[in-house]
Amino acid sequence: MTDRINKQIHLVSRPEGEASRSNFKLVEAPLGEPAEGQVLVRNRFLSLDPYMRGRMNDAKSYAKPQPLGEVMGGGTVGEVVASRHSNYQPGDSVVGMGGWQQYAIVDASQPGALRKADTSRIPLSAYLGAVGMPGVTAWYGLVKICEPKAGQTIVVSAASGAVGSVVGQLAKARGCRAVGLAGGAEKCAYVIGELGFDACVDYKAHADAKSLYAALKEATPDGVDGCFENVGGPILDATLARMNAFGRIALCGMISGYDGQPIPLQQPQLILQSRLRVEGFIVSEHMEVWPEALKELGTLVATGKLKYRETIAEGIEAAPEAFLGLLKGRNFGKQLVRLD
Repeated sequence: MTDRINKQIHLVSRPEGEASRSNFKLVEAPLGEPAEGQVLVRNRFLSLDPYMRGRMNDAKSYAKPQPLGEVMGGGTVGEVVASRHSNYQPGDSVVGMGGWQQYAIVDASQPGALRKADTSRIPLSAYLGAVGMPGVTAWYGLVKICEPKAGQTIVVSAASGAVGSVVGQLAKARGCRAVGLAGGAEKCAYVIGELGFDACVDYKAHADAKSLYAALKEATPDGVDGCFENVGGPILDATLARMNAFGRIALCGMISGYDGQPIPLQQPQLILQSRLRVEGFIVSEHMEVWPEALKELGTLVATGKLKYRETIAEGIEAAPEAFLGLLKGRNFGKQLVRLD
């Protein structure tokens, strides 16, 4: 195994404004052997997620900045190639944080570093989406912050994405009216026709705030009780103006500001006037809910009741371009890279 080469993507510079291809570099490194307690994993799929853009900056945030000259961090699924840990055998399917590389050596004795994936009823790639971090993110923000009750209206931005698509389906399963916001007629048709949302507003079809608000008002005749926010900016402004008294807002992502620009809030007084609860959250800080969330999500996917879509880029070399496309909304559903 020692003569094998491991292709990796390193972060080599910090973005100034928008991220670019030049921030990344393809590196070929010799593949080492696992030490005692370690496992060598052949990564099959790499997850690309919006949070990675924030880690590229050398700025105070909830996650440490991605170090320069090292493998970009990221979630992976794959199989064990060699193991020096008693819990893992060659051929086991596993989920972990293998990063942007073909192989990863993982310290399997670290809590949460690696977990087995049952692929008998759930596809391996789904453990990076609906039955993985994005799915649990959707579950936590909806269930624990939005606190949906039958008959209420839940609005979710980036509704066709890996997180938003799950939010709406879980809301429908709880008897709520699910309303999405997405970019483009094709994405909105998918959100309603395939995912089962009650309505979807195409924000690209509205040139100004007044038009966007009117469309959201039409889609939410009874106002909004819970908002799952992934985008921020004008979309959040429109939703804030539709919130009912004592509404709940789960702040999951602010992709409209990932390039470092300020995101003005047009009417912050609405938070007070409507006595809103606004809470930002990071799902990795709530590991106690993962078993409950994964049980529900896994059951729904295995029984075909939770739909999801994947956009798959081919090869580790394609990761940077696919990631930049994700930040521009070019993906449809969960963005993955196949590393075979």
